[in-house]
Amino acid sequence: MKKIFLLAALFIGVASVNAQTEENAQTKTELAAQKAEKQAIADAAQAEANALQAQIDALPGWRKGGNVLVTFNQSAFNNEWTGGGIGNTAANLLINYDANLVKGDYVWDNKLIVDYGVNKNKGADDFTKSNDRIEFNSIGGKKATGNWYYSAYFNFKTQMDKGFLYDDNNARVAATSHFFSPAYFQAGPGMFWKKSDNLNVMISPAAAKLILVHDEFAGSFGTEAGDTSRFELGAALRGYYKLNIAKNISMENIVALYSNYLEDPQNVDIDYTMNLSMSVNKYISANLVFQAIYDDNTNPNGFQIREAFGVGFNYGF
Repeated sequence: MKKIFLLAALFIGVASVNAQTEENAQTKTELAAQKAEKQAIADAAQAEANALQAQIDALPGWRKGGNVLVTFNQSAFNNEWTGGGIGNTAANLLINYDANLVKGDYVWDNKLIVDYGVNKNKGADDFTKSNDRIEFNSIGGKKATGNWYYSAYFNFKTQMDKGFLYDDNNARVAATSHFFSPAYFQAGPGMFWKKSDNLNVMISPAAAKLILVHDEFAGSFGTEAGDTSRFELGAALRGYYKLNIAKNISMENIVALYSNYLEDPQNVDIDYTMNLSMSVNKYISANLVFQAIYDDNTNPNGFQIREAFGVGFNYGF
């Protein structure tokens, strides 16, 4: 009799486990289906948003907009703090502004970037530059076919403040640069492929490049010893892609390539910038900037890399 009860209990237990397993499998299937349905809805909404943006980009007239981001960072330690560290204060200003025109078969895209930051460690006498960049890019074109335009471009880059060489004790040794020294100019005809304001590529097979420095920096930034300028002629490619990763997160990618026909054309100059913007609300946002530059005339040892992250006040206009 006991064996019969044990067998019955075992049978009931196995049946219960099987039923629970089937129920869990059914629940997982239903949840997976719901997840797939939500993802499909989200993908469709994103595709619709991209289509609407493309229609907006095709409308005639000016489209202007940008933002100003001001960030502050500060850290301090008392004498009893045993974890180590140096108190410091830092601030950064980033301006990113676009003004694009569509009129008939003509397009004209303009972009201005101003990025300046300073920091000061406790005990230091002066502030040290952390970022310093002014860049203006302009591309104009007349429609050829599809998304292609006969075009010409102009690019200008320089800095606002003095740059210094520092020793191992973080003391200034000598000035290495200042406003308009160096100043970079690029211009040339070519073909412009524009899918939207968020995706475009400029190709120029005959791009002129001019580098200017003041007398005290003659021989620097690719100029020959005693010279305050350098002229190059080559091929250029410039690309821009802005990706909306999530509702409040966007990532700009800007790449510029240049090959000098007149000297070592195989050594291609590379300038890549990634700007990741994360909005908390209308006025508060976080921003991550990553830039990598390769220019064998300025620094033959490899890539120049900078990274800056900050959280602060954001104003869109």
